[in-house]
Amino acid sequence: MKRQEKQALRAEMGDRFDRAKATIVAEYRGMTVQELTTLRVNLRRAKGEFKVISNRITKKAVEGLSEEKTDKNVNKHFKGPIGVAFIYGDSAQGTKTVLDYAKDNEKLKVIGGLIGKDLMTVDQLKVIASLPPKEVLLAQIVGLISSPHRGLVTVLSGVTRNLVQVINAIKEKKTN
Repeated sequence: MKRQEKQALRAEMGDRFDRAKATIVAEYRGMTVQELTTLRVNLRRAKGEFKVISNRITKKAVEGLSEEKTDKNVNKHFKGPIGVAFIYGDSAQGTKTVLDYAKDNEKLKVIGGLIGKDLMTVDQLKVIASLPPKEVLLAQIVGLISSPHRGLVTVLSGVTRNLVQVINAIKEKKTN
């Protein structure tokens, strides 16, 4: 590869690290093209992509990013046949996609990753993958916020309902 091609590839990788909400590093030794394609299709559904690129170019791309963008310690993971999953959508959903695929295919070994700019271990990634999707979490928050109001409305309507029942009871007593 020519120097300009390497620089362009390094800039492209840096842009991917910059745009990704989550980045997962995995060893893909022994995987077939069909297995990699299946992983890529699954990741595309989760708004992500899986890239296999030279470790040296990837390390240089990470080194070119600012400290606010990423933890440079992720470079310690780039040894051997490594692929990087870039997740642009929901971090929990993309992480779950990669970990589920790794569970079904023992050739893919997740090594670690980044969520935002923070370096994560495999155990931390598993915790994040166990979170419900963003929409479910937002619905739960809205439910928690609205429940005291709902309780107040129920109590207040109960007072009015009881008043109406008392008036009806008095009316029926006078008509009998």
